Amino acid sequence: MEKVDHWNNVYAKKPGKNVGWYEENPTLSLEFIDACDLETDATIFVAGAGTTNLVPHLLKKGFKNIIANDISPIALETLASNLGPDAQKINFVVDDLTNPKALTEMDAVDLWVDRAVLHFFLEENEIAAYFNLLKDKVKVGGYVLIATFSKEGAKKCTGLPILPYSPEELQKWLGDDFSFLKNEYITHFMPSGDERPYHYGLYKRK
Repeated sequence: MEKVDHWNNVYAKKPGKNVGWYEENPTLSLEFIDACDLETDATIFVAGAGTTNLVPHLLKKGFKNIIANDISPIALETLASNLGPDAQKINFVVDDLTNPKALTEMDAVDLWVDRAVLHFFLEENEIAAYFNLLKDKVKVGGYVLIATFSKEGAKKCTGLPILPYSPEELQKWLGDDFSFLKNEYITHFMPSGDERPYHYGLYKRK
């Protein structure tokens, strides 16, 4: 419950625009998703969605099967409220990516998107559980987009320590069943003006 309480507290106290990872326009994520050339009926899983603006942008692109996951029910309730009537088009799943219950029953997906979630998992068993779920749920021919703090980035976020990743470390966890497609380093500017270097990587299931 500690993790749930932490993230509920974050989203209860900070409006979406005040969290450090807030993006008005998730431009780079959308560019990577465009590169996947998915049909609009593709299933897209947004891991640790929080109150992300990616979901409404995906709806604008015509995607019909979007799953928004978070460990915090408050985050997903806020996201649903922000979406208004469009919320009924989204499948919201409250679950822990490192100890999944409901997500184990989820159908396979065409795209797994994780922006700024993986790097919060510090223990090897948590990381292994995350990647086991990912490997179980991404279809052959499906895609994985993961964005984490880069190795040169901050060591904490929302008061929690984080574990940054290099492209080589991501590939090691994904294993030989996933091919590297492209990556990019960017500097994200927080609402406070502070800089956060990120690494984005796109992979395809063989």
